[in-house]
Amino acid sequence: MKMNALDAKIGQLKEYLSSGEKRIAVLTHTNPDGDAIGSSLAWAAVLRSMGHTVNCLVPNRYPNFLAWMPDIADVIIAKEANEKAERVVDEADIIFCLDFNRIDRLENLSTHIVNNSKAVRILIDHHLDPPLEEYALAFSDHTSCSTSYLVYRIAERLTGVEVFDREAAEALYVGIMTDTGNFSFSYLTPGLFRAVADLIEKGIDVPSINSRVYNAYSEGRMRLLGYVLLQKMQLIENNRIAYIGLQEHELRRFDFQIGDSEGFVNYPLSVTSVQMSAMFLETRKFIRISFRSKGNVDVSEFAARYFGGGGHKNASGGKSFEPMDKTIENFKKAVAEYFKEKQL
Repeated sequence: MKMNALDAKIGQLKEYLSSGEKRIAVLTHTNPDGDAIGSSLAWAAVLRSMGHTVNCLVPNRYPNFLAWMPDIADVIIAKEANEKAERVVDEADIIFCLDFNRIDRLENLSTHIVNNSKAVRILIDHHLDPPLEEYALAFSDHTSCSTSYLVYRIAERLTGVEVFDREAAEALYVGIMTDTGNFSFSYLTPGLFRAVADLIEKGIDVPSINSRVYNAYSEGRMRLLGYVLLQKMQLIENNRIAYIGLQEHELRRFDFQIGDSEGFVNYPLSVTSVQMSAMFLETRKFIRISFRSKGNVDVSEFAARYFGGGGHKNASGGKSFEPMDKTIENFKKAVAEYFKEKQL
């Protein structure tokens, strides 16, 4: 989002946030990750500094490696406190949707918001193709490395970054760090590193944050990773495509916890020949699919065309309501068709 366009939207945002205290709900997506939680906590801090009453909500529980984050204990988990979550939504004057761009990514809350909420909806997100008709105002920038960095840029113009104390700076850093793969993915701009320098000046401990996020896994998670790489990773299409399929009974074998499979889909991309990686994770209702790629392979387009998903060019997701074997069969056919069409 260019600076002049951002400044114009800031003016509109100020109008929504003026005229007295507002009751605000900050929502993020199902299976919240570091960017979802980090951007939500930091944005809540900005809004509270302006005198508003703010509640953060997530559809289901966040992964254990984020449980240390300041103020995360106050986040309302709708799956565990549904009535409270619905009440907060019903009473909200404004709903901010962070790190997702479709209301249907909120599980049961989606229907409740559409049918019951009269709140103004405002989007802050970095994913492709948002349905803008769902929002009164949208800060949508797919060139932003993370929603957390977008929150930083908005706050810079709305309140000034002095609004961020050390804890809010930690939240933003977690979001930026995790969504950039520890600063290894695209959209790494000079402005981003200037923002990170500012967060460090707030007193955050970068090595400690890194360790808390990346060195806080269970023994089961580590053994599951070994099992995935040794027995589940498959290569097809002349070793250009990798996929991993994990069923519920396999996850139970390793005492699977939310967040334990985080990053697994990235490992096959370390193989020189692999251009695209997919992971199929079986849940009770459907198979959740993660796609990653390198170079010119657009997994956002692929996910949207074949698996009703989307996201970013090199990192996207989708769903399948077929059994695992049928889902993988469909994936193989889709890959063959897509790579032939695109001459990849």
